[in-house]
Amino acid sequence: MRPRVRFAPSPTGFLHVGGARTALFNWLYARRHGGTFVLRIEDTDVERSSDDMVTGILSSLTWLGLSWDEGPGVGGPHAPYFQTERLDTYRAAASHLVEAGAAYYCYCRPDDLAAKREAAQAAGSAWTYDRTCHALSPEDVARREADGQARAVRFLVPPGITTFTDLVRGHIEFAREHIEDFVIIRSDGHPTYHLSVVVDDVEMEITQVVRGDDHISNTPKQVLLYEALGAPVPEFAHVPLILGPDKKRLSKRHGATSVGEYETQDYLPEAMINFLALLGWSPGGNQEVFSRDELVERFTLAGISGGNAVFNAEKLDWFNQQHLMRLPSEEILRRLRPALTAAGLWRDTFLTTEAGWIARVIDLLKPRARKLGQLVPALAPFVSDEVVYDEAAVIKHLKGDGVADHLAAWREVLQALPTLEPAPTEAALRALADARGIKPGVLIHATRVAVVGQAVSPGLFEVLELVGRGRVIERLRTHSS
Repeated sequence: MRPRVRFAPSPTGFLHVGGARTALFNWLYARRHGGTFVLRIEDTDVERSSDDMVTGILSSLTWLGLSWDEGPGVGGPHAPYFQTERLDTYRAAASHLVEAGAAYYCYCRPDDLAAKREAAQAAGSAWTYDRTCHALSPEDVARREADGQARAVRFLVPPGITTFTDLVRGHIEFAREHIEDFVIIRSDGHPTYHLSVVVDDVEMEITQVVRGDDHISNTPKQVLLYEALGAPVPEFAHVPLILGPDKKRLSKRHGATSVGEYETQDYLPEAMINFLALLGWSPGGNQEVFSRDELVERFTLAGISGGNAVFNAEKLDWFNQQHLMRLPSEEILRRLRPALTAAGLWRDTFLTTEAGWIARVIDLLKPRARKLGQLVPALAPFVSDEVVYDEAAVIKHLKGDGVADHLAAWREVLQALPTLEPAPTEAALRALADARGIKPGVLIHATRVAVVGQAVSPGLFEVLELVGRGRVIERLRTHSS
C-alpha cells in the first residue's frame, strides 16, 4: 500500500526548525512514494495551546511549501484533525481496553502517589506504580464508581520484552519490567499523549512514523498500545536532533529557532527547505544545492543518519544566495513587488514595456545579494531619479582635488558616445584618464558614487548602460563643475 505519514505538532509555540525538518522528511517521503501527508494538530494541552499558534504553524508550513493532503482547512476521510475534537474517540478506546483487561481504573490520588514517590527517593530507590488499584476487587471498583470517585485509566503492562526495528537506528528492545503501568486517561477525562497519538495513528491508517529521536523512549509504550488495540504497528524512523554550534540542543540562545523568524528575516523558502533537508539526511555524492523536485526524487529514509545535526547559520546564508541565483528574474520581480510598491519604486511597465530591461537589471544585481530584500535598495538607483548617497563614499571619491573637473570632462565624452555599451564605454574612460594624466580608478570610483550613491556596485560599465544615458549625465552634472 502507498505510505501514509503524518506531522502532528502541538500548538504550544510557533513551528520550530526541528519540527519543520520532521515535517519535511514526512512530506518528502510521501511525495517520493505517491503517498499521503497528514497534518494533525495535537492540542490536548489546552492550557498552553492557542489558535494563534495553530495559525502560525499552518502559515509556516504553507510558506515552506509543505502542502498537506489531509488536515486543517483541507479535510479528509479521517476528520476531525484536531485532537480536542476527538476526545470521545480516545475515551471509547480506553473503555475498550478496560473491558478487554488490557487497562484498569486507578483511583489513587495524586498526593498519595507523590508521597510514595518521595518516600522511595528518600530511601534511595526508584519508584514505579505498585498496581494498588489493579488489585481491587470487582466489588471495590463498583463501590468507588457508585460513589463517583475520580479515576484515571492505566494501561496494564504485560511481562516480557518489547522490540521494534527503527529504520534509522536498527533493532531496539525494551524490557517491560522497567515500564510502569502508565496512565492513558487522566482523572479529568483527558487522554495522555500515548493513547491519543496511537488511536489517531490507527484510525488515520498511518504506515510510517517519522519523528525526532527524543521520542524513542515513548515508542515501547505505544507499541504495546497498538498491539492491545489489535492494530498493525507502523514502521518507525527516529531522526537525529538539531544542535547549535556548541553541540547543545538548538534553543533561543543560538538565535532564531522558529520558521516564522526566518521568513521575516527574508530567507527564501527554497533555501530553508534545502538547508533543513541536509540536516541529518544525505543523498550521497557531493551535490548540495537541490530544488524541491530534486529532493523528492532523491529522498530515502535510509539516507537519514543516526548522528545529531548542527545548525550552521552561515551555511543557511550560503544556501539562500545559491537559490536566489537560481530564481528567474521574473520570479524575483514578482516576489519583490510588495516591497518595491511600499518603497514607491514599483511601475506597472516592469511587466510590459520595461520587462526586458528590469530583468537585465535584476540579473546584474542578484549575484551580490544574499537576501531578496537587499535587491530593493540596490534597484533604487536604476528605477528612481533620486539617489541616496553614502556620505563617506562621497567624501572619499567625489571631494578630492580636480574630481569635479574630471567628471565634467567625462560627462562630455559620454554625451558624444553613440551608445553606452560596456566595452566602448570602458575604453573611452580609460582613454580620457590617460589624456588627463590620472589613474582610471579615479574616474571609475567617482562615477560609481555619483551614479549609484555607493562605493561598491556590480561592474560599473554594465551599471551605466542600464541606468541609462539621461540619468547618468544628470547625476554626473550634479557632482561636476
